[in-house]
Amino acid sequence: MTLTSTSPARPIRRKHPPGLPVLFFTEMWERFSFYCMLSILTLYMNESLKFDTNLVGQIYGGYIGLVYFTPLLGGLLADRVLGFRKAIVLGGISMGIGHALLAFPPLPTFFAGLSCLIIGNGLFKPNISTILGNLYRDLPEKRDNAYNIFYMGINIGAFMSPLVAAYLRNNYGWHYAFGAAGIGMIFALTIFTVFRKHVAAGEVDTMHRSDSETKEIELTHHQERERVFALLMVFAVVIVFWMAFKQQGFTLTFWARDCTRTSLSPELFQTVNPAFILIFTPLLVTFWNTLRGIGREPSTASKIAIGMLLTGAAYTVIALAGRLGGDFGRVNASWLIGTYAVITLAELCLSPMGLSLVSKLAPPRMRGMLMGGWFCATAVGAYLAGFLGTMWDDMRHSSFFAILVAASLAAFLLLLFVIKRLHGTIVEAEEMARQAAASRAETE
Repeated sequence: MTLTSTSPARPIRRKHPPGLPVLFFTEMWERFSFYCMLSILTLYMNESLKFDTNLVGQIYGGYIGLVYFTPLLGGLLADRVLGFRKAIVLGGISMGIGHALLAFPPLPTFFAGLSCLIIGNGLFKPNISTILGNLYRDLPEKRDNAYNIFYMGINIGAFMSPLVAAYLRNNYGWHYAFGAAGIGMIFALTIFTVFRKHVAAGEVDTMHRSDSETKEIELTHHQERERVFALLMVFAVVIVFWMAFKQQGFTLTFWARDCTRTSLSPELFQTVNPAFILIFTPLLVTFWNTLRGIGREPSTASKIAIGMLLTGAAYTVIALAGRLGGDFGRVNASWLIGTYAVITLAELCLSPMGLSLVSKLAPPRMRGMLMGGWFCATAVGAYLAGFLGTMWDDMRHSSFFAILVAASLAAFLLLLFVIKRLHGTIVEAEEMARQAAASRAETE
């Protein structure tokens, strides 16, 4: 991203804050923990606990839905009571306990472990993303890049975890894999605690600082309403995206096991998406930078719309695979890998941009809560992923995937309908952020 000085008297700051690598590695290990467990969850319920597909879908959808709904409450608690640091630490401890409980076989322990993970994620997930945005108050022009880098950390953890989980469950048993997830959570908490001083500037939001410290530009009631409306529209669209995307841990895993010609453990296919993230991210960032250089870069809202169009394309690929043989037999693994490639591009156009967008648009007094709202939209989409997945055994796979194609295209059309209004709100927010940073620079 091209950097320009926000004030003539202030030198250009080219480096990211030192808190970025701290949050990068904290989130990397937390996501390793999360996906280590998630990569085997549906297989464990189906093969070890002997739950049928319908019950697996209900539990999977309910669990993922609650995991992403509780950040709304966790963000609100951080805004009003706990602060961001305490919320993250308490959330990490709760998740560590949850993974430890899953390492023991009795069924009641299984549900207790899921409950601890739901509570912990609600406290952890929105607040580490909010801290990251707060670190860039004085570097608003680098915020998008920061979230792309942060997203790389998420996907390094997500790439490693199925490999570890598959090795441990195939060689030692299910509960060793769940135990490895707990170890990942210990690493995350240790990094965040030991290097806390580097993220201290992001732990206190603008609403808790004095006017002389923040120099925030006050928003009118109309501006606040427009910003919240823009975010709600984006949330509505991403519900559909996550409904489609979260099939990776459910129906696409069953597709890998039952409809793909391969000798690999089915959970290993969940490494494909994060691997593509690591490959595609620098290429896509370079592509956007090139377009920016010639004045043709799409707006943030347009990138999200492109992401929804690509989501529809991804499920068109796998629906076609079903029609060509996957409905009744097995097809080449390249169909599934191709689907993952396209939906990864969709994810890169949508997910890190969405996190950055919340940080840009959310009024300071409700920043944590609205970051939780992003994850709440993810929750609804994840629940719908499980609900839709209960139909997996009752229809042709190509018809199942066609539903996701239609839903993705409908969300794309909705976003096109309001895109001009969203674009204006986003541009205004970016300009106000630059003015606020320049105002703070003048007092330093």
